[in-house]
Amino acid sequence: MKTYFARDALLARGWARDVRIAVDEHGAIAEVRQRSSAAGAETLAGPVLPGMANLHSHAFQRAMAGLAEVRGSYHDDFWSWRELMYRFVARLTPGQAQAIATHLYIEMLRHGYTAVAEFHYVHHDPAERPYAERAEMLLRHLAAAREAGIAVTLLPSLYRWSGFGARPLQARQRRFSADAAAVLDMARQARAAAAGDPDVVVGVAPHSLRAADPESLAALVAGIRAEDPRAPVHIHAAEQTKEVEDCLAWSGNRPVEWLLAHMPVDARWCIVHATHMTAAEIEGLAKSGAVAGLCPSTEANLGDGVFPLTEYRDAGGRWGIGGDSHVSRDPAEELRLLEYAQRLRHRRRNIVVTAAQPAVGTTLWLEAAAGGAQALGRAMGAIAPGRRADLVVLDGEAPDLAGRAGDAIANVLVFSGTRGLVRDVMVGGRWVVRRGRHPRAEESAAAFRRTLARLRG
Repeated sequence: MKTYFARDALLARGWARDVRIAVDEHGAIAEVRQRSSAAGAETLAGPVLPGMANLHSHAFQRAMAGLAEVRGSYHDDFWSWRELMYRFVARLTPGQAQAIATHLYIEMLRHGYTAVAEFHYVHHDPAERPYAERAEMLLRHLAAAREAGIAVTLLPSLYRWSGFGARPLQARQRRFSADAAAVLDMARQARAAAAGDPDVVVGVAPHSLRAADPESLAALVAGIRAEDPRAPVHIHAAEQTKEVEDCLAWSGNRPVEWLLAHMPVDARWCIVHATHMTAAEIEGLAKSGAVAGLCPSTEANLGDGVFPLTEYRDAGGRWGIGGDSHVSRDPAEELRLLEYAQRLRHRRRNIVVTAAQPAVGTTLWLEAAAGGAQALGRAMGAIAPGRRADLVVLDGEAPDLAGRAGDAIANVLVFSGTRGLVRDVMVGGRWVVRRGRHPRAEESAAAFRRTLARLRG
């Protein structure tokens, strides 16, 4: 048992003073005591918050950041960006995927993410052949997570079709091809490789309704439920208006509407993006208990639209944040963008609050941490007994935090725009970042640079 003392700690009900946190030998929080003394405990170097979950990651896209910011046509949007992504991924090797993911996961840790959901769909080699070990690329992400020290939820993706109505895959999509049986087999391989590791969870990710026909989707969900009833299920839905229009033409339903009517959507599901919903869909998704997976920096980068967060929260909906294409690796930035988009939409300030909690930064962090934990199927998201000891310690000597306490700490973290406020990061009881440094940062950055040189060449 190790014990830590924090002058300020963000607990599930808000900020508390003089908090002792006991962590057991398995990496779980055993006890949390408020208004305690520091005697016999390691004093943390600043305020402490629960680690944040990144609930949506396509790790390889980190290597594309900044490459798609030159207009190719007047109608540049998600669909034109996707063509660049196809060209980029065509040459990606397993070693390169691992190098990119390791560097990315270290970047995440240094900003306060302690777990990631890897939504992975590159299943074949560049010649479109299955790897000798079917889950080769997926397992490279497990290896990257272990190298970095981040907890991971692995989500092999079902990707059968190029569009609604079971349209055959295009040539540039064939690396992604996988039916329900293949995805379930990859999930089994990943569970075997994880070997009971408490910091690894395995679920599945039907890519989208345009890529997964109803029969395949039903078979995948039934299959994973039979093998692991707690496994997370993640799916992209309603990210772009064209997707909504095509879904209506195919089925007469909108994407979220179709999922709620035809699939057993519940608290184990994460509907990624869900940007374009009607009032009925908002109400239905909130009542289902599923998590809405919001990716503010990517959704803004791609021009997708703005999620109806106020209406969704008013309906009791749960949500979390993801990095998606990783144009940002900072949870504070994602939360700031999320709040600012709502302010622009409603033309007023301080949107994400509750009657009991009027501080925006505190509310954003607590709600995103809780929703992300649910989406990842991981006991995290709060500094409380029974949760994994995922702790983010801020730099108590940082000028922006001088004289700050309680809610002012979270507000500074999210809204000051200052980088480098995260000092120490713990994942499952292990320190993986100390004084802002990760022990493998330089090595991984060098491998990332070499990978970029090859891919961009």
